[in-house]
Amino acid sequence: MTATLQINPSSVFVVSGGAKGITAQCTIKLAQNQPCKFILLGRSEITTEPEYTRDCLEDSALKKRIMENLISQGEKPTPMMVQKIFNEINSSREINKTLAAIEAAGAKAEYISVDVTDTVTLKAKLSVVAQKFGQITGIIHGAGNLADKLIEKKTQEDFEKVYTAKVQGLENLLACVNIQQLQHLVLFSSVTGFYGNIGQSDYAIANEILNKSAHLIKQSHPQCHVVAINWGGWDSGMVTPQLKKAFAERGISIIPLEVGTQMLVNELHPAYQDNTQIVIGSTMIPPAMPLDSQLRSYRIRRRMTLAENPFLYDHTIAGSPVLPATCAKSWMVNGCEEIYPGYRYFSCQEFRVLKGITFNSTLAHEHFLEIEEVSKSDGKFVEFKTKILSKTPEGRTHYHFSSIIKIVRELPDAPIYESVDLREDNIVTTTGKGFYQNGDLSLFHGPAFQEITKVLNISPEKLTAECCWQEITAKQQGQFPVKWHNPYIIDLSTQTLWLWLNHFHQEVCLPGQLTYCEQFVDVPFNVPFYVSCEIISKTDTGINANFLIHNREGKIYSRILGAKAVIWPMKMLNRK
Repeated sequence: MTATLQINPSSVFVVSGGAKGITAQCTIKLAQNQPCKFILLGRSEITTEPEYTRDCLEDSALKKRIMENLISQGEKPTPMMVQKIFNEINSSREINKTLAAIEAAGAKAEYISVDVTDTVTLKAKLSVVAQKFGQITGIIHGAGNLADKLIEKKTQEDFEKVYTAKVQGLENLLACVNIQQLQHLVLFSSVTGFYGNIGQSDYAIANEILNKSAHLIKQSHPQCHVVAINWGGWDSGMVTPQLKKAFAERGISIIPLEVGTQMLVNELHPAYQDNTQIVIGSTMIPPAMPLDSQLRSYRIRRRMTLAENPFLYDHTIAGSPVLPATCAKSWMVNGCEEIYPGYRYFSCQEFRVLKGITFNSTLAHEHFLEIEEVSKSDGKFVEFKTKILSKTPEGRTHYHFSSIIKIVRELPDAPIYESVDLREDNIVTTTGKGFYQNGDLSLFHGPAFQEITKVLNISPEKLTAECCWQEITAKQQGQFPVKWHNPYIIDLSTQTLWLWLNHFHQEVCLPGQLTYCEQFVDVPFNVPFYVSCEIISKTDTGINANFLIHNREGKIYSRILGAKAVIWPMKMLNRK
């Protein structure tokens, strides 16, 4: 059952970390859209502001008055002493301002000073307020701590401080409510948990646990609307101009306050309650680490099964699921990128299918990706030789795929395909699913690798097609997720050669070698793009072609030059 629950005036939300900062702004926005009841939690105490500061709002003037007051009492003020009092005053002001803004919106709010990691105190104080406000129907868990340091400099205390606020805080909040009657659970996670970030290993772990917890809680309690929001950086006081500049250099955009708070409101609307985890913000592209001159080698082990990779059922040849060559390439690409965060796949040379991987009784227990650095230049590129192999129980090695992968710090501008031709000649009239359902010469690919929507034009030298790949779920993608390189779209693009060969020669082919590939831009999905397949040469046993993936104006997203395919007899394919 999918929860489609509407907030109403009787709804009661517990909001951890909700009295200050971004979480407070989100709560205010929510109150303005649907006045209800809010119990705000925070560690800070609300103190009575001294008379001598009440009309003083400017920071430097406030600090001056604090210093003067300390002197008048015979104290010798230190910067630390002044800052402590200043922080207490500002904290109380911000909490009171949040409460006033919620009340002004027509909602009700009460603040509890409590640490969410203090199980006993949290339960006791929440129980008192809940008796007045009514049963708690929602939780917004926004509490959190930071202790940013490189991992080798982190202490156990650093880790506990960051981890417990997020993870134990969630456990404690859930222990204070009747989860069977909980309608909304919103977890403020971070893109750091989704992408990782230098200096935030503990924060990434804690937030990723929140992400996984959201999925588990949703499975156990489908009546509750559960969502983990992986927030990016906000345009707030914590993001200084210097930090904004650093984000801009890394291609990270900042979430405007009005936009972000409205997104939270949207996520609590019934129309938006289908997703258990969402990312709001830019991809976290880490800064590139300096490269040394030493050339290294790596080996990555992977056990592959049909159960973990459902998409394989859509790529069956001769009765058995077969790993698409583009997925093997994707494993190589992703493996290289993960070695050097901040560098991105640009090109692949001499990609060869040596012995494909078939998911039947011959499937090896595990496979290995071997990566060998062959050259690199700091701040520019790293080039690798890569191989995918397996070993038999007797110790014999089978090599399945090989290639040379290049990752770069800065991608070149996308070139323009000057020969783009989107005119429709109406020679091939099949469209959409028909390409995959029209008998022996139709494409064998299942939904994960569809679809070519139409062939715009075809000639002995070239075929141009309109395509639109519909994104498949992360579960379907399994161990071959779509990242910068999209193996499903690249496979889809090469299907144009199959169509050309069918049309002119009533033959079929399978990949043999990709001589040279480049990627300049993310290839879009769920929207149309275009593939121009240029025929270079053909013999009785093989065919060579170029594939250009581009938009209407000819901007090239990705291209494969000098692809070599092997022509197969129809009887060997035996797809049905």
